[in-house]
Amino acid sequence: MASSKEAPVHGLFIDGREVAAGGGELLDVINPATGELLAQISHGDDDDVDRAVRSSQAAFHSPEWAGMSNRTRARLINKLADVFEAHLDEMFQLETANNGRSLNETRAQISRLPDFFRYNAGLAIARRDSVIPVDGNYLNYTIRTPIGVVGNSTPFNHPLMIMVKSLAPTLASGCTTVVKPSEYTPLTTLRLAQLFVDAGLPAGCFNVVTGLGPTTGKALAQHPGLAKWVLTGGTEAGRITGALAGGNFAHQTLELGGKTPVLVFDDFDVEQAVNYAAFGAFIGAGQTCICGSRQIVQEKIYDEFVERLAAKAKTIRIGNPADPSVQLGPVVSARQQQRVLNYVRIGLEEDGARLVAGGKVPGDPTLKNGFFVEPTVFADVTPRMRIFQEEVFGPFVSVTKFGTEEEGLALANDSPFGLAGAIRTRDVTRAHRVAARLKCGIVWVNDHHRLDPASPWGGVKDSGVGRECGTESFDQHFETKSVMVRLDDAPFDWYKDTAKQARLN
Repeated sequence: MASSKEAPVHGLFIDGREVAAGGGELLDVINPATGELLAQISHGDDDDVDRAVRSSQAAFHSPEWAGMSNRTRARLINKLADVFEAHLDEMFQLETANNGRSLNETRAQISRLPDFFRYNAGLAIARRDSVIPVDGNYLNYTIRTPIGVVGNSTPFNHPLMIMVKSLAPTLASGCTTVVKPSEYTPLTTLRLAQLFVDAGLPAGCFNVVTGLGPTTGKALAQHPGLAKWVLTGGTEAGRITGALAGGNFAHQTLELGGKTPVLVFDDFDVEQAVNYAAFGAFIGAGQTCICGSRQIVQEKIYDEFVERLAAKAKTIRIGNPADPSVQLGPVVSARQQQRVLNYVRIGLEEDGARLVAGGKVPGDPTLKNGFFVEPTVFADVTPRMRIFQEEVFGPFVSVTKFGTEEEGLALANDSPFGLAGAIRTRDVTRAHRVAARLKCGIVWVNDHHRLDPASPWGGVKDSGVGRECGTESFDQHFETKSVMVRLDDAPFDWYKDTAKQARLN
């Protein structure tokens, strides 16, 4: 079915098939590079969310899924990885059109995602329950059982990657899920759900409800049928939805805002530091929670660093992300574009901050309908400035000078956020010393943006709770039951001779 604007119309994906939303309202999905209508999606309401959760509950308890052995489930998860891999070219194109990330970036990121399923399939086979040594003549062991339905609200910046970080352990553990993708970027999520059902995933294990955060997302977060709530988004969204899910005592994993500090010491090669700074700040048009948006540079190399970073930013090729030669695409929406430009204005108004690159919409008339912003660099930024403290979520980086290691650490930790941090140094002892003292959940030494299915991912402070990836994430999808077995057949009567009893607990 097509709309009057000749764009495809997508329903919800519930119980293994596309279905119409109850209310009938449609939302436009826009290509951020051109401003053109890409598709329309259904706006799911409370009843739609309830239908999706009930479907996932039924699938969770069904003999087809609940009765599946770990090894059989692992084989299925590996098959899903193979199917995903077979459709990578389709996914590259669709995600680039949907969120505006350059094709080369999208290809490099999405190509790794099948391995998240393979890694978690391995965990499903390898997992063991514990036998625990306890005092007395007892056998104590644990039984772990899947927790149930996982609600997952995903953002617009990395639609597939962030969804897969939760989906892979969810399915490999034997749980089921209802995903609410960002209304800006739902298309690859809907497509993957159909591919997985076609590959043999039982209906209801992976449902998708599209819509807006304050309506559809809220209904999902507060649904009493959820056993776990997963959200990647802004800190305020985490507070709101976390409180809603907490009302039902749902487990939670929240990956929220960030303002990543990058400590650049003067023993590190300046050209390499600048190349890493550009990579950390401008990949994904800066729309990443771990964007290297605070470059904190030692005073001896500060001036050279600023000059080179400004020059580097001006060389980055901006354009339609479908062109393989393009290095920087648009931000996701007109709203996000205006947010970045507002922070440029804030930076210009802050006493002492110096704009050294970017700060404008590109002048190329072929880009006028897209949501583009030039790579932007502010120098001489101090910790009390808003552009040092607040998350911009765009191609926007600040540079701040420091003297001693202690001063640099104080600047790096001067933030309500604590998702990630990075260090540039050739001093191995300093690298480990500083990494231990950075107040964040992820640290890169002489690198940035690196992720692996086995490596735990998550933050502290206002950057959220819980961890994705690794055994940490997989284990969070189980309830643990302790079984205590008395191995002594001697008669027991506490009340016959209470004084001679050796223990109560």
